[in-house]
Amino acid sequence: MTEDGRKHLVVIGNGMAGARVVEEILQRDPDQFIITMFGAEPYGNYNRILLSNVLNGSQRMEETFLNPLAWYEKNHVTLHAGIKASRIDRDRRVVVGSPLRTTAAPYGVDGCDPTATQVEAPYDAVIIATGSRPFVPPLEGTDKAGTFLFRTIDDCEQIASYAKRCRTATVIGGGLLGLEAARGLLTHGVTVTVLEAFPQLMAAQLDPEAGAMLQTAIEGMGIRVLPSTIATHILGEDHVTGLRCKDGSVLDTNMVVISTGIRPIVEIAKDSGLTVERGIVCDDQLRTSDPAIFAVGECVQHRGVIYGLVDPIWEQTKVIADVLTGINPRASYHGSKLATKLKVMGIDLVSMGDPKQLPANADVVVYREPSRGVYKRLVIHDDILTSAILLGETDTAGVLTQMFMLDSAVPQRRADLLFGTTSGAPILSVFDLPDQAQICNCNGIAKGKIKESILIGKCKSVTQVGVHTKAGTGCGSCKSLIMQLLEVYAGEVVEDPSEHYYVPGVPLTKPLLIAAIKEHGLKSVSAVFRVLAGGKEDPGSKPGLASLLKSLWPGEYDDERDARYINDRVHANIQNDGTFSVIPRIYGGVTTAAELKRIAEVAEKYNARMVKFTGGQRIDLLGFKKEDLPSIWRDLGMPSGHAYTKAFRTCKSCVGTDFCRYGLGDSIALSQKIERRFQGVESPHKMKLATTGCPRNCSEAYVKDLGAVAIEGGQWEIYIGGAAGSSVRKGDLLCTVSTHDEVLLYMGRFMQYYRENAKYLERTYGMVERLGIEKLRDVLVEDSEGICARLDAEIEAAVAAYTDPWAEAEHPIHESQFANPVVVHAKEEEAHVS
Repeated sequence: MTEDGRKHLVVIGNGMAGARVVEEILQRDPDQFIITMFGAEPYGNYNRILLSNVLNGSQRMEETFLNPLAWYEKNHVTLHAGIKASRIDRDRRVVVGSPLRTTAAPYGVDGCDPTATQVEAPYDAVIIATGSRPFVPPLEGTDKAGTFLFRTIDDCEQIASYAKRCRTATVIGGGLLGLEAARGLLTHGVTVTVLEAFPQLMAAQLDPEAGAMLQTAIEGMGIRVLPSTIATHILGEDHVTGLRCKDGSVLDTNMVVISTGIRPIVEIAKDSGLTVERGIVCDDQLRTSDPAIFAVGECVQHRGVIYGLVDPIWEQTKVIADVLTGINPRASYHGSKLATKLKVMGIDLVSMGDPKQLPANADVVVYREPSRGVYKRLVIHDDILTSAILLGETDTAGVLTQMFMLDSAVPQRRADLLFGTTSGAPILSVFDLPDQAQICNCNGIAKGKIKESILIGKCKSVTQVGVHTKAGTGCGSCKSLIMQLLEVYAGEVVEDPSEHYYVPGVPLTKPLLIAAIKEHGLKSVSAVFRVLAGGKEDPGSKPGLASLLKSLWPGEYDDERDARYINDRVHANIQNDGTFSVIPRIYGGVTTAAELKRIAEVAEKYNARMVKFTGGQRIDLLGFKKEDLPSIWRDLGMPSGHAYTKAFRTCKSCVGTDFCRYGLGDSIALSQKIERRFQGVESPHKMKLATTGCPRNCSEAYVKDLGAVAIEGGQWEIYIGGAAGSSVRKGDLLCTVSTHDEVLLYMGRFMQYYRENAKYLERTYGMVERLGIEKLRDVLVEDSEGICARLDAEIEAAVAAYTDPWAEAEHPIHESQFANPVVVHAKEEEAHVS
């Protein structure tokens, strides 16, 4: 203690736990302690939750900092950055630190340099916040170049740098962090495989059904998943060339990222004589076996439990701050309820509690919709939510998380928990929540702090609340609750402009984005990010920009394949087992005996697992290997059916006047004309068309994105905005014309208007409902805005620029475009070598 009565507080660890506990102490009493911190990394404090964004390039390193170095100086905190606390001298009551050695240490070892000058800091109290290190399973060869852990900013930069010279990468571990690492690697243009020792992904958070659906979604991104697979050896002389697995198989790979869980860093506690088991043993006030020494975060073992998520950290830091400052000397920590969130490339997942625990007489509420990748499962016991899984749709996650955390009684109508109330009223009013209720789990922000930012800080939008409090800046699942708080305490919610951006990574609406792209002549996704987004690339925005650019610059677009989904990179649909399906173009659903023979021969030659007729009157060949695709296309001798991309798909037809006694128009000829004209035209979402020879509607033209229906008098009705999938809608009549050429004219005009005005991934029916059929008739038929001639010219240019993507069978974009990680059995490999 100093002469002025201030105490010396030493915090060992400058991670999220260490910095947060200092923040909590300063908020309660900024003058009570002289604070010294030791941090092994040479940075200020940063948000590890965002490391996957650093790896995939959507955020720069500096954007992840929670407390930059200037924060420490401003708050009179002495930070020894790059200095690792090596021991606590409990007799002298000082913490001793040494700089880390500059030479690389083996994995799992954070070595100090014994020759460097030591740093000593006196203490009245110590908080150990050393966190955890990645667990490295028994695996030979981890010292080879190309082997990485995924835990720090430095790890992200090294992985990203190494990936640039690799073709394939493998992630060992199918947990939360492993999947985020896999997605990050995918953005660097490598083929990614995930090995998981358990039979399913995220086994700790999901039940088998949810795990299987998550695997399907992950594989849909082009990531190969091998469950029940254990790696034993990393192969190669000096650098990684492959992995040998426990079953004897060998996986070809150029780099390996290990993400198989964590282990608490406890050496300093053990060396200082504190009680250590799996973690540093602490009581309910987070005290260790020495009353002057506390511990917080992932290094702590409390009531036998070690936590690896951020929610417990926030709760623990509050207790320590209350106890140390004397605000509440009796404050205690009783353990944490856990919720996990994952958002990778559009996959939304929330898991609460332990899905494997099923109390007696519990209600289990399950909703599944496999075609959309939606799965919801709630376990309710005595009207209390004990666990939940939300996959694919997480709209009610914020409310469910609050009910789970607070043990609030759930409504008797359980469906309200999954879909909201029929009246639209909130299931749980945030107004009724206590101020200490945590709203943002990613950043540990309670209702009271958000309320203060609204009432005192005058925040009126979710974005403004995020700037003031950090709430909503993590996964974003709490934004609906923040909006409710804004409605209650501000009386209004100011619209956030970012909600109208065409893609989240470029701060422009679609009209402004198009104008800027044309003004600057931007013809590649990377150029758009460089000029319009300050050089910051957002992986989630790349596919939308690629689609838009291809529409704007037919024949001139610079096709950077890393901006595309796997389906668009190889022009085939990836399936749940990592194989691909091939659907050739069959114009109007009419084929020949010669084409059918070739299709049958290809199916036999390349061992198609299934041959299936599609709803669009085509033939789908399923179960092909990626490396066989070019040969398959050559043998078929048919153009691509574009069944894998956001574009014109197909035009279904009935037999029309060719054979049908009710036929009023030649629907087959019109259908074939439509397909030949618009094949390959890209759009914000897929477009399915149909022509029918009479109003009996045998080809379902009324419920297609565009449909042409023959009527009496030799005329054709053109319908737009129909749907018959998860949404069912009869299209609106745009106009009635007399010839096939007029059908092509108005269909093309509508397509171009859709390409220019729809939001990314908005189907035609969404745009038609949003704009209204009256406006569309005025613009596209009456030419009220004087743009019809331009629309006609633009779609003509798109049609003229068409090339068959399957021509890449002869001229691949790059040598590894159709390469696939190779798995062979050990005996086969030995035979090959001999």
